Amino acid sequence: MASWSQINFQDPNSPLMEQLVLFHDKTMIILIMTTTLIAWIMIKMILNKKINRFMMEHQMIEIIWTSIPAIILVLIALPSLRILYMMDETKNPTITIKAIGHQWYWSYEYSDFKNIEFESYMKPEKEIEMNEFRLLETDNRIMMPTNNQIRIIVTATDVLHSWTIPSMGIKIDAIPGRLNQGFMFINRPGIMYGQCSEICGANHSFMPIMIEVVTTKKFISWLMNN
Repeated sequence: MASWSQINFQDPNSPLMEQLVLFHDKTMIILIMTTTLIAWIMIKMILNKKINRFMMEHQMIEIIWTSIPAIILVLIALPSLRILYMMDETKNPTITIKAIGHQWYWSYEYSDFKNIEFESYMKPEKEIEMNEFRLLETDNRIMMPTNNQIRIIVTATDVLHSWTIPSMGIKIDAIPGRLNQGFMFINRPGIMYGQCSEICGANHSFMPIMIEVVTTKKFISWLMNN
């Protein structure tokens, strides 16, 4: 059973995911304060035995309980729209990687360089080592450099898939016959995991995504060796 420390987001590894986490925290503070206030008012109304049979309306109270929720909704909507525009913003990418969804694995193309292509399958349980994660490890990792604008182009060959990395705050639908794109800027080296987030068939749960983030120098060395 999951503990309370596990009920949270993954550690963000991109400016976009950091903004999403901050927006989530601010929204939750507003929701908790609103819920607490309404609960307190309901309890006071239930326990209050005083009545005024001549009081039919009160203009000032009606103005207050109409205007305050409207202001709260605006405070939530403005940062939400800002993040949406940030997610759709088109930048000048340093690297373009193409991800293609299949039943049930991913294939990748680095067409900017030497047309590096490879397929990425989930590692069988018998081949998993002690320091690896079951159902998340792949035989071929995606290599990406830090501190570079990276464009990911996603499509599919058969059915709908979804290329998702929670720690990057990115989720792109893979649709046959269509190219969808997203942008990433990775803050620090490490290994990030993701999975297909679309119900794409019987083996939907067995097409993980694994990214190994390295420095630019190591990334260039990896390109030279492939």
